[in-house]
Amino acid sequence: MTSTPPPTPSVASLSSAPPSETVGRAARVAALLLLTALLGAGLAQVPPEGAGVEQPPFVCPGPDEPPPPPETEAEARQREIRARYREVFPMYVAAAGETVDDALVMPVDGVRVAQVADTWGGPRSGGRRHEGQDIFAERGTPIRSATEGWIWRIGERTLGGRTVTVVGGGGARYYYAHLERYADVREGQYVTPDTVLGYVGNSGNARTTPPHLHLGMYLSGDPEDPCDWDAVNPLPILVDRPD
Repeated sequence: MTSTPPPTPSVASLSSAPPSETVGRAARVAALLLLTALLGAGLAQVPPEGAGVEQPPFVCPGPDEPPPPPETEAEARQREIRARYREVFPMYVAAAGETVDDALVMPVDGVRVAQVADTWGGPRSGGRRHEGQDIFAERGTPIRSATEGWIWRIGERTLGGRTVTVVGGGGARYYYAHLERYADVREGQYVTPDTVLGYVGNSGNARTTPPHLHLGMYLSGDPEDPCDWDAVNPLPILVDRPD
């Protein structure tokens, strides 16, 4: 990470913000330059020191009865990892600002919004409903962030396969799933709509389907609550990427 500020997003819908908003955004980025420097690879679960962001304690609400003890070391480790991500989540919200994006830039190179078939709410295995949009493209097509924000989590999921989660304004979480492989990104990294997160694939439970990106968007009534993930259809605010 260099000492220069992250680049200003080049997408018109993001760079045409009112001057006051632009100044506020620049101030946030400048004040939090240390965030990326401190959150190198493998350190995303560790609250950064010196970033000027309060780190309030957070405990997810649970059932009346405590969960049973983990049955394996792997399960215990997964619980520990989840708890540590939750602990740092308010810091990411503070870094990203208070305003939720009103437009998402098409994240898959070469695809237009009109080509996306609306699969929101479609039935899925286990009685689930589809909480996102599938954007089909050739395997290996670059996937870029649909917003500016901060990479909160990179990792393998049972359903999503290789995934990247970006926290944007207002605590919105943008979930990119089924990646073939990751780009050169790390947790804690500041991203813009120019940043490549990974490449189209069909990892996870999509291994029997054509390559595509699953794009999920999650909002919360309390943006600092990492346990409250309410899925929102991203398609109505998805816009074409400028040529």
